[in-house]
Amino acid sequence: MTAFSANLGFLWVDRPLPDAIRAAKAAGFDAVECHWPYETPAEQVKAALDQTGLPMLGLNTIRGNPGENGLAALTGREVEARAAIDQAVRYADAVDAGAIHVMAGFGTGPKARTTFEENLKYATSQTDRTILIEPLNRHDAPGYFLQTTDQARAIIETVGAPNLRLMFDCYHVGRTEGDIMTRLGELLPLIGHIQFASVPDRGAPDRGELNYAEIFSHIATLGWRAPLGAEFKPRENEEFTDWLNVFRSGGEVFA
Repeated sequence: MTAFSANLGFLWVDRPLPDAIRAAKAAGFDAVECHWPYETPAEQVKAALDQTGLPMLGLNTIRGNPGENGLAALTGREVEARAAIDQAVRYADAVDAGAIHVMAGFGTGPKARTTFEENLKYATSQTDRTILIEPLNRHDAPGYFLQTTDQARAIIETVGAPNLRLMFDCYHVGRTEGDIMTRLGELLPLIGHIQFASVPDRGAPDRGELNYAEIFSHIATLGWRAPLGAEFKPRENEEFTDWLNVFRSGGEVFA
């Protein structure tokens, strides 16, 4: 049976993070993940995780200044980027998060790539936890340095650290590259986490262009057993967990 993780960066955002963890447990999720938990004391998050028995799969490095979207590919900002990595490692250690997503930020060209790779070498040397990088689609994040899975693969191979992995978000890949099942199969040896949302509206997985019943089945046939990350934006007043039991029961989710 497919396991699912609730991304609390988008789900139950009206609640303090510990309460959102408890809500995810009550809804039937198998794990949780988050974006930027740093305003919540780590001991409160760890207590909620221990209470529910849910693992925290991952968290992000900070975005930086207002309007920024990460620091790791910004030439001249290495001190800040590495401080953000250190902050994420400390928090991940405190809550036993499985992975840290190092956000690249806005940039382009060879200098940005070199900066990103050097910061990733630093990140992977500071922890045995998985370090993730994630391509973001050009529609939602124009100007973001990391935009394609091919680009991510080349960087992972250049850095060469065993704990550097790809975060494969079916939504982002669906918006820019398509051919989700082929890309999953090709990239599986590099993938550290898989996320999903409907295309093109980034909603729940029971609508849109991608048939997630088929995609989840394909992921299972590839041998993937870790929870899949539900990183979608629910509609206002939507019962956004109805799809969960339907997918698990093998029922029809698409109208």
